[in-house]
Amino acid sequence: MLSTASVCLAAGEGATISGVVRDADGVAQMGALVQVMTNGSVLVGKAFTDLHGRYLVTRLVPGKYQVKATAALFVPTTRGNLQLQPGARAIVNLTLNTLFSSTTWLPAERRKADEPGDDWKWTLRSATNRPILRLAENGNVMTVSSSATESPTPSDRARAAVSSGDGGFADGGVHNVFTVDRVLDDGAGMVLRADIGTVLTPRANMQSMDLSSGFERRLGFAGSTRSVVSYQSHPEMTGSGNPSGLQAFQVATAQKMQIGDAADVEVGGVVYLVHTAGYAVASRPFLKLTTHPSEDWTVGYRMATSRDLQSYAGLNSIQQELPVAVMSQNKLRTEHGLHQEFSVGRKVGPGMLQVAYYLDSLDQVVVSGGGALGPADMVQADLPSAGGILGDEATNSFRLLNAGYKAHGMNLVLTEPLSPNMWVALEYSTGAALAAKEDDVITLQNISEELIPLTAQSATIAVKGRVLRSGTKIRAAYRWQPTRMVTAVDPYAAFSDQAYLSFYLRQAIRLGNILPPGLEATVDVTNLLAEGYRPFLSADGKTLFLAQSPRAVRAGLAFTF
Repeated sequence: MLSTASVCLAAGEGATISGVVRDADGVAQMGALVQVMTNGSVLVGKAFTDLHGRYLVTRLVPGKYQVKATAALFVPTTRGNLQLQPGARAIVNLTLNTLFSSTTWLPAERRKADEPGDDWKWTLRSATNRPILRLAENGNVMTVSSSATESPTPSDRARAAVSSGDGGFADGGVHNVFTVDRVLDDGAGMVLRADIGTVLTPRANMQSMDLSSGFERRLGFAGSTRSVVSYQSHPEMTGSGNPSGLQAFQVATAQKMQIGDAADVEVGGVVYLVHTAGYAVASRPFLKLTTHPSEDWTVGYRMATSRDLQSYAGLNSIQQELPVAVMSQNKLRTEHGLHQEFSVGRKVGPGMLQVAYYLDSLDQVVVSGGGALGPADMVQADLPSAGGILGDEATNSFRLLNAGYKAHGMNLVLTEPLSPNMWVALEYSTGAALAAKEDDVITLQNISEELIPLTAQSATIAVKGRVLRSGTKIRAAYRWQPTRMVTAVDPYAAFSDQAYLSFYLRQAIRLGNILPPGLEATVDVTNLLAEGYRPFLSADGKTLFLAQSPRAVRAGLAFTF
C-alpha cells in the first residue's frame, strides 16, 4: 500500500526515485528490497533500505515505471503508473502490511484497547500518512497518491465529546471529554485527554475527573515505546472503611521490538497509587513474546498480572481503567493475579486460527454487582468475614474482592473475513469461574464463603468492521457462559469483559452542508439483556445482585476538528 508519492521536476538527464519504507505502524523498515520495474515487469534498478528505511534508485531513463517493496513477513506492496520525465526526482513512500495484521483479526486485548478513545492509532496514522512535498525549481509541486487509506487530516487534531450513561462503574452521569493529539517533527506522538464528569448522588452533585497524557517514540530494532500518566478522582465512591471518594495516580509503560524476522518482544506494565480509606501501591508487569517459525505459523508466550494492560496494544487508548481498592481488616487490598499463556497460531486462508493453553493463579478476584447499598450493608461489609466493598453511589453498582483460585484451560479463536471491511471471530474457552453455592443464602457478610470456583466453559461469536455504505463502525459480541457464574471464564481472554450481548457503534452524522464534518454519534452497551444476574438480599431487605458484567449503557456525540 502506497502512503504518499510526490513528484518534482528538476533539470538533469537521468531520473531518480527515492523514499522511505515503513510498516503499518509508521516504523521505518531496514533491509527492505525496493525494485523499480517497467510496466512489462523488466527490472531496471533496485536498492535496499538503510537504518531509517530510506532508499535511492538513480540513472533511470524517462518512461513509465512501477515501484515494488518486499520484506520478510510482510505483504509486498507496489506503486504503479509512475511517469518519469527527463531529470525528474520522484519521492515514493511505501507502507508494508504484515502477513498477519493485514489478513487477520485476532484480538489480544480487551475491547477498551481499540474502541472509543483510540488515540494512539490516530497518531500513528498521522505520522504515516503525512504528505511529503518537494518544491521544484519553478515553484510548482505535483502530488500523486493512490493510497486507499490516506488521510488528509493534519498532524494536530482535537476532539470534543459529551456522553451520558448509566450502569457503568465509575462511569455514570454526564461526561465532557476533550482530547488533543499531536505528531512531532521527529515522528513522536503526544496525546492529552481531560474528562470532567458530573454525577448525581443521593448526597449531592459531584464532579469526577480523569486527566491523562501519553507519549510515544520510535526506537531501534523496528521498535517503539509508549508512556501514559493519568490521575483519576471519583468523589462518588463509598464503601467499607467510610472513604471520602477514590483517587488514583497511574504510570503505564510499554515497549516493543523486533529481533530480526524471528521474534517480536513486548514488555511493560503499570504502577499505581490508590487512595480511599487508606493508601495502596501496586505494580503490574507484563511480557509477550511471539516467534515466527514460518510465514503461516506463530508460536507465543504471554505473561500478565493485570487484565487491563497485557501487551503494547493495551495502550492504544490512553484512558485507563479505575483500579479497584477495597478496605478489609484495616488493609487496603487490590486485585492481583498471574496469567501465563502458551499459544500456537496458523494462517488459514485469509483468516487465522489460534490455540492457547493458559495457567491462572489469582490471589484476589474482583466481583461485580449492583443495587443501592444502605448503611447496614456498609456495616456488614466492614466485618472481617465480609472482605470489604467499594460502591458507586451514582450508578448503584459496586465491586468487592473475593479470595482467589487457581485454574487452567484452553482457548480457541478462529477469525474469518465476511467482506473486505467486516470480520467474524469465534472463541471457545475452558477453565473456571466463581459461582454461588446451590440453595445457600448469600449476604454481604458471608459472600466470601459462598463464592467458590467451578469448572465451566464459555463461547463467543463477534463481528467487527465497517458498514460500507453508511460508514458505521461496529463491534458486537455475544459471549455465553453458565448463568450461575459471577466472574468470567478465562478472565484474561480478549472477550472476557463482554458478557452476553454487548456492542459498540460509531456513526458519522451528515446532513448536507447544515452540519459540520467530523460529527459522530456513539453507543456503547454491555450486557444489554441483563443476563447472568445472581440476586440476593441486602441487610435492610433490598435486592442486590452479582453479575459477571452488569448492564451498562452509554451514548453521546463527538466532534473532531
